[in-house]
Amino acid sequence: MSQNGILYQSSCVDTPPQNGVAEHKNRHLLEVARALLFQMNVLKQLWADAVLTACFLINRMPLSVLAGVTPHSIFFPSHSLFAVKPRIFCCTCFIRDVWPGVSKLDPKSLKCVFLGYSHLQKGYRCYSPELGRYLVSFDILFFETIPFFPILKIYNCEGENLVYNITTTINHASSNDPIPIKPVITQVYSRHPPPDNSRPSPAPTSTDPSLDLSIAVRKGKRQCTHPISSFASYIHLFPSLRYFITSLDSVSVPKTLVEALSHLGWRAAMEEEMSALDDNGTWELVDLLARQQTIGCKWVFVVKVNPDGSVARLKSRLVAKGYAQTYGVDYSDTFSPVAKLASIRLFMSIAAAND
Repeated sequence: MSQNGILYQSSCVDTPPQNGVAEHKNRHLLEVARALLFQMNVLKQLWADAVLTACFLINRMPLSVLAGVTPHSIFFPSHSLFAVKPRIFCCTCFIRDVWPGVSKLDPKSLKCVFLGYSHLQKGYRCYSPELGRYLVSFDILFFETIPFFPILKIYNCEGENLVYNITTTINHASSNDPIPIKPVITQVYSRHPPPDNSRPSPAPTSTDPSLDLSIAVRKGKRQCTHPISSFASYIHLFPSLRYFITSLDSVSVPKTLVEALSHLGWRAAMEEEMSALDDNGTWELVDLLARQQTIGCKWVFVVKVNPDGSVARLKSRLVAKGYAQTYGVDYSDTFSPVAKLASIRLFMSIAAAND
């Protein structure tokens, strides 16, 4: 830096006022985190979760220096202010226990303490003293008026209110080990249980880098362990059905783009799909923003057949690789449209009334 005429300057020792904006922001974070700890009688060992929650709330508060606009709205103008509903810090909550080993007579929930919001999933971060690790879930029942670390109030003979804190400890693998400052979130609910039926061990103390990867990278490649040829056979079918099934393989579905382009039928189907997308205005060509990555697409080929087994048409579709997106980077909200029976009945009644 000295060769370019830049002088490195530092503040004096034990003079935090010289740090200016950084020291004010540090004090703001500390004051909000301290208020969260004192209000709910939280253990000091959970100070890191209080600071993260304080930062989460401060970024979503309007600031006078920004003309009443929140910092989150400036960085992410198209995102909602809260992906999940805000909750009272360190309140008592119950998470639905979806562990496969839970029987019908076991409790269906785990008592946990709410300690913030997840930046990887759309859910809440809670700590389970029973399991000794953090859990991320959205299916939670909150009791915001009940602190997880209670305060016992006792009145003396003169009517003065004496407050005594009940010491509450978080159980870990060994009672002699110190309480970790910041347990790492390495366990989230999954539909694929581990091979053993026992409860998992406490979370390790090292950060798992696979949590920051996209879904496509974490899933990896799947292999078929139970081929259908070992369980199904054409021997016991009627001749007509057997002819129908064997005719389904008369036109093979291409596995690569080069193989599809070499076939005249599939090539015509692809050109028809591209023409339809262009006529409907499906996309709009724009310049790629800085530090942004594109999401790829792939071709899906399907053979449409007639009732007699003959080939009706070759159909191809161009779809985007939505599974390659990362939560918080490429998208923030997910939607699943569902048709309710009540809505269908309403539309049918309106149509019948206007007929």
